[in-house]
Amino acid sequence: MPELFRAMFKEEWRMHSTLFGSLNFALFPFMIFAIAFMGAFLIPLVREVIEINTLALIIHAQFALLGIMVGSFGLLGKEVMNRRFGQASLIAYSARSLPISEKVIFLNFIVKDIVYYFILWVIPFGLGFLIAAPFLGINLYYPLLILLTITLSFLTGLCLVFLLSSVYSRSKKALLLLIAAMAIAAGLMIFGTGTEFSFLFPPLAVFYSLSPVNLAVSVLLIIVLFTISMIFFTPEYHSSVKHYKNRFIPISEKLGFLRENNLVAKDFIDLYRSGAGIGQTLFSFLLPLGIIWLILSLMGDIIPQESLLFSLAVVTGVISSTMYTWLTEFDSFAAYIFLPVRTSDIIKAKAESFTVLQIIPVIFLVAAGTLSGIPGYIPGAVVLCLSVSFFALSVQIRLCGLNPGILIYNVRVFLLYMLLIGPATLIMLALTSAGPVFAYAGVILLIPAWHMINSGFKKWDNTEFAGF
Repeated sequence: MPELFRAMFKEEWRMHSTLFGSLNFALFPFMIFAIAFMGAFLIPLVREVIEINTLALIIHAQFALLGIMVGSFGLLGKEVMNRRFGQASLIAYSARSLPISEKVIFLNFIVKDIVYYFILWVIPFGLGFLIAAPFLGINLYYPLLILLTITLSFLTGLCLVFLLSSVYSRSKKALLLLIAAMAIAAGLMIFGTGTEFSFLFPPLAVFYSLSPVNLAVSVLLIIVLFTISMIFFTPEYHSSVKHYKNRFIPISEKLGFLRENNLVAKDFIDLYRSGAGIGQTLFSFLLPLGIIWLILSLMGDIIPQESLLFSLAVVTGVISSTMYTWLTEFDSFAAYIFLPVRTSDIIKAKAESFTVLQIIPVIFLVAAGTLSGIPGYIPGAVVLCLSVSFFALSVQIRLCGLNPGILIYNVRVFLLYMLLIGPATLIMLALTSAGPVFAYAGVILLIPAWHMINSGFKKWDNTEFAGF
């Protein structure tokens, strides 16, 4: 098992270093470190407007979300065993020819991914705050504590969604029953026994009150979730033959108002037949946003409801932009080389598919605004969300073309992405805090978005296909 782990780790490193260059990829964690180090000096300013407990809640929620975004192994199992990263052939792909059980191979793959993301994201962030602490006069106890608790947050989020996705891969009804049971148990704990919210998320309880009991509960929860996930996880294909009606022509005709209706129809047929459409919507969109909405709701006593809705709209816009990754992650672009289409035609088709999928965040925001009792602010929130989403899409097209899931780990690309998205979202949040009417100012983002999309078409038409 150690040999297999080392081989997979080398494989991951070689794949990314081949794509971006060894030095360029090795600088990625240093960039996260620099962002955390410089961000630490803003803490005194941030504390003027946000309480330290609320700030801690936001930081832990971000790392829990990182774990959630990484941990849908149960959903990705089949793809990992087959064609993750298109043409790249992984060790996991040889699962059926190696004298090792598929579960052992996939366990190594999961542990390797956890360690990999831990090195890329968690450790650099914690070290950045730790090194900055002496300059800010902060006791080293706090950065060490937060390094421990963000690690626990990352692992808790990862193991939770690993369990849910593993159950989902076996039975959708069982998943609904499990979510219902968890919601009922959480409700009984909060409203029946008066348990504080932080105790429903043990890493946060450890941060607020470090004790052997709280630490043991947090670690034990991670172990239990991971163990049950591995029991439920299956990389097996059921060999039953599925038959689908040929819906290409009817769907293409219904999408006739789109310029690339044939390619868009293919995208939706791919999403439907692979099951990725429902799974990605559930684990990459609704689950993270549901948790963010819950966290924002806890601030209802200190922040007006309309400000919370607009904050949710901005976050929803950023997360909605990842739908472009859904459409490109498992598509094999090598096949398009033999077709009479340009790279920009394929990107246009993905962008049109992305536009159709934006109905999902719109429905989510309408539900959030209605349940919050502020339906009058829904139009502004929708405009703001879609503006941010299309702006982030344009940045991905310009910087990453058809490979956003891979090129985002290029240091230069990630830095440019952060420098473009970060200020834009902060300005939108500042404007909406000044007045609800400024939510409509989000449409200004569509001007640079249009320019970046068109320049992205020219850029990738003149770039030789890399064949990742």
